[in-house]
Amino acid sequence: MNIFEQYLDKIKKILLDLKKKGNLILPDSLEGVTAEIPPSKFNSDISTNVAMVLSKINKKSPIDLANTLLEEIKKNDKFVDEISVVKPGFINIKFKPIFWTNFIKEIIQNSNSFGINTRENKKNYLIEFVSANPTGPLHVGHCRGAILGDVIANVLLFNRHKVTKEYYVNDYGNQIINFTKSVYYRIREITFNEPFPKNNDDLYPGDYLSDFAKNIISSNKDMNFKNFDNISEKLTVLAIEEALKLIKKNLKTLGINHDNFISEKKLVANQEVEKVISFLQKNKFVYKGKIKAPVGEDDNNWVEREQLLFRSTDFGDDKDRALQKSDGAWTYFASDVAYHKNKLDRKFDYLINILGADHAGYIKRISSSVEALSNSKGKLICKVSQLVKLIKDKKPFKMSKRKGDYITVDDLISEVGKDATRFIMLNRSSDVELDFDFDNVIEKSKDNPLYYVQYSYARIASIFRHLEMDLKSNIKIDKFDFQYSDDEINILKKISEWPKCIDAASTKLEPHRIPTYLYELASLFHSYWNLGKDNPDKRFINDQKIITDEKLVFLKAISNVVKSGMDIVGVSVPEKM
Repeated sequence: MNIFEQYLDKIKKILLDLKKKGNLILPDSLEGVTAEIPPSKFNSDISTNVAMVLSKINKKSPIDLANTLLEEIKKNDKFVDEISVVKPGFINIKFKPIFWTNFIKEIIQNSNSFGINTRENKKNYLIEFVSANPTGPLHVGHCRGAILGDVIANVLLFNRHKVTKEYYVNDYGNQIINFTKSVYYRIREITFNEPFPKNNDDLYPGDYLSDFAKNIISSNKDMNFKNFDNISEKLTVLAIEEALKLIKKNLKTLGINHDNFISEKKLVANQEVEKVISFLQKNKFVYKGKIKAPVGEDDNNWVEREQLLFRSTDFGDDKDRALQKSDGAWTYFASDVAYHKNKLDRKFDYLINILGADHAGYIKRISSSVEALSNSKGKLICKVSQLVKLIKDKKPFKMSKRKGDYITVDDLISEVGKDATRFIMLNRSSDVELDFDFDNVIEKSKDNPLYYVQYSYARIASIFRHLEMDLKSNIKIDKFDFQYSDDEINILKKISEWPKCIDAASTKLEPHRIPTYLYELASLFHSYWNLGKDNPDKRFINDQKIITDEKLVFLKAISNVVKSGMDIVGVSVPEKM
């Protein structure tokens, strides 16, 4: 039940009736008309800007038009208790108690679907996220983007869209050759006691490679490790399998499972790069040309070579992009274009890419290629996950690590747990840097948003335990006549915003709105709970150790929304804390 959509429907019906009578002029679209909860200083439940939107076309001041519409709303809405006009032309409405009685009955009866946008056309999304090189464990730099992609998928699934979660495995190119050599040297270190080469920047130094080497040795006893060239192809396969096993384990620790793992090497082997280049050539999107030196590069050191170039500037990019290197090998960009053609061929409505901060500059070129391949602008949506700074004792935090020169996902989760990692990583918009403060994460106070939300659920569960019930119990509400106080209605108004939160998180792909909303709801609940310390009438359990049905249903409504939100974020809601 979305009370804002329902109220807009009522207003639009009134507007159309006035238009038919010749008393109102309407524009072609009423898209700008909104219904919102007004600021708390107004003792109202809902507010609309309809008079301000229509004032110009009707050649009336917003205040005058609002006063006209106010009378029509009073005549046509039996739930209106009070209605007023406030500058610069908002119409503020306060509902009769029966409105909130009907609201809470409906959301309890439809608890599994409350929040879902049933009017929206459902789409089929492909979300590609993480896609870290298969050369080692995931680190904190991957963590935020991994959670962002996973929760975007959860929001879309909650809103009844189709979603496929995909990981693009970059298992082709020089970095994989260097990775395989690194594993080979670790194998030689174990089997022949040879020291691992030092001062070689092309090799991967992490101790985790020794684990890969041991696993490969133990499961390939007939393999001869004396000559790299003789076993390089098979060893590459084995090394990547080990890396992917570790990556999948890291992802599982974060609570993330992908539907597909797509191999770049297989795309190349299937000649998908050649096929997409041929497609671009036929459509005159490529040509032979030279690229000028990048910004910041010394022109004297830059050698201009004739290369196969994609006409990225035709789609708003700042320069055309190379598809082929001077030695004839395909660029990483060419493989990526082939991969996105592969995505498009699978007929998704939208493609979503979650990119790290270091790949923000890559967005324009890949968006340009998708536009060229699909003849459609906006088919690809890229979301950037900005950097995370780890803070402890008010200074940058460096954890001990054996995985290389970075902090791994496993390091982070062993320190604070999966729930805190997911909730806090999502607690700010992905396009701004995030401070992950370890002191706040373990704090049992309002300063720890995860604790504060989980504690609200645990408090509600404690009431149900007192009644020897659990939060999954069905509650009959057919004969109830609810009479809630203003304090309780303020919480119901926040609950009424849940569908708007889901809709914004889904359509704008901004899942940080959900933990923000949950924290605000929890804050209202805790404030109300604390009123009972001084006022017995505000206590959920009275002096006779009983609870009214009215308050039980009220608690049930709150717990349902908290549980739905936390499920989307992918964190637990403990019933005891």
